[in-house]
Order: sequence, then C-alpha cells, then structure tokens
Amino acid sequence: MKKQFVIAALSWGAIVLGSNQVLAQNSNQVNTSVNINLADVISMDVGSVASGGTVDFNYVNTTDYNSSKNVTVPNSLVIISSKNFDVKVKSEGANFVSGANVIPVDVLQVKAIAGGSLTGTLNEVTLSTNDQVLVSNASLGAKQSLNIAYSISAEKASKVLLGKPKGTYMQKIIYTATAL
Repeated sequence: MKKQFVIAALSWGAIVLGSNQVLAQNSNQVNTSVNINLADVISMDVGSVASGGTVDFNYVNTTDYNSSKNVTVPNSLVIISSKNFDVKVKSEGANFVSGANVIPVDVLQVKAIAGGSLTGTLNEVTLSTNDQVLVSNASLGAKQSLNIAYSISAEKASKVLLGKPKGTYMQKIIYTATAL
C-alpha cells in the first residue's frame, strides 16, 4: 500500500506540474506586421482663389492709362505636396482676346508675394505662353497658401492698351506645381 501511495503521490505531482507546463506552452506569442504605404502627392486645392477666379483691370479714364495698376489676390493657390516643388505659370494663348481684337499677354507681370504660408524663392515674371518659375524650391507641406500680385505698368498701359478698341479682353492663366 505504501508503494501505491507513493505512486499516487508522484502521479498527482506529475499531473499538477505537467499542467503548469501545458499552460506555459499555451502562452506562445504571435505578431502581425503593420504597413504604412506612402505615395508622393502634389495637388492644388480646388478651393484656391485662382481656380476659376477672375482678376480685373479696369481702364476707364486718362489717369488709368497713365498709371500702374496692381491687383493682389491673397491665397491665390493652396498647395499640398509631399516633396519640395516649383510653381510655374503661363498663359493659355499669346494674346488677351476681345472678339477680333488682341493685346499681347506680355503686358502683364505676375509676381509671387510674401504673406502666404508657402515658403520658397518668390519670383516675378512677364506672362508668356512658356512655363516660367513663379516659386522655386517651395517646401513640402499641407494647405500652403500663395499670394499672387498681378500688375500692368504705366508704360504698357499707355503704349499697348491705349488706343485698343473698348471691350473685355480675356486670357486664361495656367499654374502648375511640379515636384522636385
């Protein structure tokens, strides 16, 4: 009987110790990988003032034709980019057009001006049909705004605009943001 008691005690101890080992084996760990896949992005916000906006220069009297005119448009462009970028500007056509009458687009100066949140080298260009860098090496970021000033000099007003038939002369200006 003593032998049976020892065997029973050892068996019971093995069961108790064995169950602890089984519990330890059930606590294995597993892991999962989480991936964040990024793509480069660059976009001009459709809420930008320049998106479908209008800039008006009104010439109604002799003072207008003898003076420089400037129109500043705050938040003209709102840009998001995951890389540094350039902003370029060009006109869709070679002339401002009113029916059969034309005015060359080079009467207009376009200038990126301080005051918005976009940082980079701000430039002024004479409008043409060729892409020209308005802002170079702008910093990446979200919802960066750019203020743009449009101007026609007194000299251009008196030498190019004066004498043209009355009317509203129109041309589209195209802005492009290009990642570097």
